[in-house]
Amino acid sequence: MKKFFTIVLLGAFCMINAQAFKGKGDTKLDIGMNIQNGGTGILVSSDFGLGENISIGILASYLLGGSQIQNVSGDYRFDAKARFNANLGNVLNISPKFDVYPGLNLGLKNFGGHLGARYFFSDGFGVFSEFSVPFAKYDSEAVSKYNNGATFNIGASFNLD
Repeated sequence: MKKFFTIVLLGAFCMINAQAFKGKGDTKLDIGMNIQNGGTGILVSSDFGLGENISIGILASYLLGGSQIQNVSGDYRFDAKARFNANLGNVLNISPKFDVYPGLNLGLKNFGGHLGARYFFSDGFGVFSEFSVPFAKYDSEAVSKYNNGATFNIGASFNLD
């Protein structure tokens, strides 16, 4: 049932128009899957362009399963982060459909950085991939390392403008 819900959710958002990062006022929505050591989940993030190459945003993730998930309280299954990105797609001048964005994130579990990329197949649909690592963990002695370690995120990217 969880897989069905995820597929329906992704399909519904495929109707939203998408394009590469255009700068100030550009808003992106990413929906995808979170993969980390011993666990997987879903995530939703949104970035809002403040300038030609700068954006801020939020990210929320929830773990659906993992090797030790039955021993993990709900506090460690959910995470939310504020994000700052430097959108370098137009600086690298590879393609107007491609954007690379390194950034920093401040979350409920840690402070860290991320490196991501978005590629748009058309003005209506794109994909993203992102790798995130913590620089400082708030609870280094936590029983669960879920949402407090390195993660790999993949999914679909949409434009809300």
